[in-house]
Amino acid sequence: MRTILIPTDFSANAMHAIHYALQLYKCERTNFYFLHAYADEVYGPFKNNEGATMEEQKKTIQKTVDVSLKKLVQEVIEKYHNPKHNFEIKSSFESLVDAVNDFANQINVDLVIMGTQGQTANKKITFGSHTVQVFKYVKCPVLAIPENYEYQQPKKIVFPTDYMLPYKRRELKLLNRLAGEFKSEVYCLHISDFEDLSRRQIDNKRFLKESLPDAYLFFERSPVKNKGEVIMEYIVSNKINLLVMVNSRHSFLEDMLYRSTVDEIGLQPKVPFLVMQNLPR
Repeated sequence: MRTILIPTDFSANAMHAIHYALQLYKCERTNFYFLHAYADEVYGPFKNNEGATMEEQKKTIQKTVDVSLKKLVQEVIEKYHNPKHNFEIKSSFESLVDAVNDFANQINVDLVIMGTQGQTANKKITFGSHTVQVFKYVKCPVLAIPENYEYQQPKKIVFPTDYMLPYKRRELKLLNRLAGEFKSEVYCLHISDFEDLSRRQIDNKRFLKESLPDAYLFFERSPVKNKGEVIMEYIVSNKINLLVMVNSRHSFLEDMLYRSTVDEIGLQPKVPFLVMQNLPR
């Protein structure tokens, strides 16, 4: 049984991510956990507590959040009617990243699925700040769903890689199971001017092949230029349904996430974006 954690701020974008998750796992027995972290709502610098103590304010907000989560579950059950799915709720007096990390470790979450924007989204950037923080610091795989993306089965997946990272078997198992379920083509895209690989790259490429036995695997190379542009051009020209990247120390993705906005580097995927973590868990 899959265990999927979906953070929500009750926005339309968060509901859109829930819809995608339910479609993605509609044929699989799955436990869905809806999580709302409300520390920012208590500590927010512009909140007017009207004389209430911090503890009173915390209890009031928690009560409101729990009611909203129960209502959300009821709406989802009534709309989708899937006996394979079970729903539970969780409210947490923590920041979003801490709440997701703690809960992911507590129940051994397989995947976090969330929207790319929230209630206070800045429409000028592709990823909201909360999504970027989760990408950077949460130690389990994260799948971000663009707000205007209409669900499609992930039949064609692009996985940009330089073959320098020692991939984690647990993370690749998730990708392999997804590819096997949908009979997906996985395109490993090596952005390099050189065809020859080092011994280390050859070993990692071999491990990649061994870890994705259920995928239709293809290995391709593109000359070096702006990596974000290369990836986006590949997504468009090959009608890709899912972008997969690995977050690790000194990786392209880490470099991208630590810029002031994702858009600076030109990576603005209009398809779901799966970030696999190569960080300690």
